[in-house]
Amino acid sequence: MGAVYFYHLTESSLESTLPGLLDRARGQGWRVLVRGTDPDQLAQLDALLWQGPPESFRAHGMAGGPSDADQPILLGTQVGMEGFDCVMCIAGADLTAAEVATSKRACVLFDGHDESALSAARTQWKTLTGQGVAAQYWAQEDGRWTNKAESGGSDARA
Repeated sequence: MGAVYFYHLTESSLESTLPGLLDRARGQGWRVLVRGTDPDQLAQLDALLWQGPPESFRAHGMAGGPSDADQPILLGTQVGMEGFDCVMCIAGADLTAAEVATSKRACVLFDGHDESALSAARTQWKTLTGQGVAAQYWAQEDGRWTNKAESGGSDARA
């Protein structure tokens, strides 16, 4: 059973944080789904992931194409897509306990300067840990990630 990691973005943007997390996940050999709620934001991330020098190439695609099953990184909005080792949710996208259970890792990335994003992340933490999902809460401090809270699934501390 996997775990969900909550990333509270206060010092860097999603656009600067996501590529590094994707590189780490792909470094583990994991197939990754980036789930969002806004197709326009996903299109912007799609364009961002194509940028950079050849050594930072991140093969990926947008959900809904003929090669979805072959994409090492897929960007989409649908819940219930299967076959991913890691699910990264952005912009308040839903994440289910069943998805966490069948993945190696799940991530929830949220903007620490957006009150509605904070509220959505708190709700997700309570819902998932209330369903027995192991969770970790990471916050940015002085340019580093710090583990602020953990739950084995039964004690929501964050």
